[in-house]
Amino acid sequence: MFAAERRQLILEMVRANGAVSLRELARVVQTSEVTVRRDVRALEAEGLLDRRHGGAVLPGGFTRESGFPQKSHLATAEKTAIADLAAGLVDEGEAVVVGAGTTTQELARRLARVPGLTVVTNSLLVAQALAHANRVEVVMTGGTLRGSNYALVGSGAEQSLQGLRVSRAFLSGSGLTAERGLSTSNMLSASVDRALVQAAAEVVVLADHTKLGTDTMFQTVPTDVITRLVTDEPPPHDDRALTELQALADQGVQIAVAGPGAGAGPAGGEGGPAGPGRQQPRLGGPSAARGGEEGLPLPGPRRNHPHQPGAGPGATLRGSMPLTDQPGGRVADLAPRRR
Repeated sequence: MFAAERRQLILEMVRANGAVSLRELARVVQTSEVTVRRDVRALEAEGLLDRRHGGAVLPGGFTRESGFPQKSHLATAEKTAIADLAAGLVDEGEAVVVGAGTTTQELARRLARVPGLTVVTNSLLVAQALAHANRVEVVMTGGTLRGSNYALVGSGAEQSLQGLRVSRAFLSGSGLTAERGLSTSNMLSASVDRALVQAAAEVVVLADHTKLGTDTMFQTVPTDVITRLVTDEPPPHDDRALTELQALADQGVQIAVAGPGAGAGPAGGEGGPAGPGRQQPRLGGPSAARGGEEGLPLPGPRRNHPHQPGAGPGATLRGSMPLTDQPGGRVADLAPRRR
């Protein structure tokens, strides 16, 4: 076991139990107490835990990471709407990578209907959602199973991604800010997600509004690497999320917002057509530029998009863009502020 894997396991044990003895840590990671003591000292220097006589404890105010059972019941309607909208980015015959998470699991259920698709993933839940899709090929990474989120992590997962090249990576995480980008609270998960990003020409982040403005320990994807964010509309009073969306747009991230009822189609399927009275989400403020009939402003300078040759500052997103074709969602009309 590598030192990084051993220390991550020590962290997870301390988070799960609050306090763990050096003897118990040494038994679980199968090494000597001398080595464990050195690991604990290194983790304390990073502020990740506190040493106590004969053991390690959680540092003051440090929160434990939620496991899959807890996460699966949070913002379920929002995750469904986000998955419906994000699925419109994927075309027949493409090859994509899909990371671990409850939102990406919802996306996988919709990708099961895309013929000729190849999905590379380190998530058992994503693979399970695609297991019975006759025309979808699923490629799983190697690695060590991390039971809290049913994902394969570690050096085996990272090595299996070397030399891979796909069109897009779909990732989720624990938090998203304009300053640091996407982040997670697990060291090994962050490392594998970075390897997934390296394999993709574009990076699409799936994050509901509760993650906007939240910053966690390990950076996964810097903001300047994120091509698109697919999210839901924050409540009007959620100033933090609205401010973060504008800041992300200022840095050139293309933002697609899932509208109310976007996931109102059949269970596990795509949202139905927009019906009477369905409201399209609106984000704005003094700096928001409204799009005309032909398209919505493309936020900020960004790399050219394959569906939109020559796109640059001031370009518009036409109706041919997959996201704008999806019922109940649209590319947010957030324009970069003047500096």
